[in-house]
This record gives sequence, structure tokens and C-alpha cells, in this order.
Amino acid sequence: MIDVYSWPTPNGQKVHIALEELNLEYRVHGVNIGKGDQFEPQFLRISPNNKIPAMIDHDGPGDEPFSLFESGAILIYLAEKAGGLLPQEPTARYRTIEWLMFQMGNLGPMLGQAHHFRKYAPETLEYAVNRYTNEAGRLYAVMDKRLGQSEYLAGPEYTVADIASFPWIRPYENQGQDLNDYPNLKRWFDAIAARPAVQDGLEVLADQRQSGFDEQARRLLFGEGQYQRR
Repeated sequence: MIDVYSWPTPNGQKVHIALEELNLEYRVHGVNIGKGDQFEPQFLRISPNNKIPAMIDHDGPGDEPFSLFESGAILIYLAEKAGGLLPQEPTARYRTIEWLMFQMGNLGPMLGQAHHFRKYAPETLEYAVNRYTNEAGRLYAVMDKRLGQSEYLAGPEYTVADIASFPWIRPYENQGQDLNDYPNLKRWFDAIAARPAVQDGLEVLADQRQSGFDEQARRLLFGEGQYQRR
């Protein structure tokens, strides 16, 4: 049994989707980041960076409980545990890891900044809005070009690289983008959105997330609450 500590954000959703695709048995525990659950001592013990998602596999290596944080690491772990979504052939394997790292190092951080400055910042900063909107468009173009050469990001097979990237593309309007401008990306996006396991993964905790942030949530996510040493 796997206990997953998460919230319905793109980083949480990628793990929810992987668990559904791999048909692994799991329990989900909501970590309401707008209320500060991520700073609770029991959560920090498994996620010292106070970020979701994190997990405990009670049947981990050596049949011992094993905890893990960082969504990319979790995706690799789950794929190897279940024997799917991560090819074993070396070239295909490293191509998958390559595009997974593209999401972790580029797509997530940059699109997250686009969300922040376009939607959540307390004041409009034109330079920041333009910078991250333009960078979002550049990254969309990188994916569009790749997906004009390959059915999925890492090659002909659907992998954890696609699962990692898909939730970050879903709020494309918040990033100032139009999928119709990227036809190959749109083809890929629509195909993944139609997968039953993806639809099930997106439903995990979806009813608990509220739209927008109140002042308490802003302090916890973007203000002094986030930066306290714990």
C-alpha cells in the first residue's frame, strides 16, 4: 500500500495520474497548502522542502516502509515498482528521463512563474508578465516541435515524461497561451486528456480545491509563512 500526501495541483496530479495508469493500490491524504498543512511536522518528516507531493510505500525496498518526495523522483520510483511507463531499453529510458527533466527543470518552474505573475501577484508587473508569458510560449514551441517528430515526448510510447508535462499544460490560458497555435502539442494534449486513467487521476482531491487564495493562503504560499525556518 502506498500513502500519497498531495493536493490537486499540477505536481500532485502527475502522481495521481501515474498511480491510476499503473494500477497501484494507494491511499490519498489531502495536504491543504492554502491552510498550511505542508508545514505540519509529520509532513515535513517525509517532505523536508514542505512541498507536495510526497509518499510512503509500505512495501518499499527490502519490504520496508520507504518515503520519497519530489514528484519526478516519485514518478521514476512508481514506474520501476510497477514495471511500466519507463522503458528498460537504454536509449528509450534515457530519452524518457531527458524529457522528464525538461518538465522538472523548465516547464514546471517557468509555467509556475507565469501563473504567479499573471494571476496571483498582488500587483501587475509588466516586465514579469511579459517575461514568463513569452517563456511559456517558447517552451510550448519546443514541445510542439518535438511532438511533430514523435507521437509522445520520449518517442512512440506514452511514458512518465508525458504524465509529468500534461498537468502543466492544462491551465494554458493562465499562461497566456492558445493550444491552437501549437497543433502538434494540441494533438498530444487531446490524446492524453482522453485516457480514462488520466481522467480518474484528475478527479483525485479535485472536490477539495477552492478557486483562488485568501489572504491567509497568500501569506503561507507567497509571504512570510513560506519563508519561516522550521
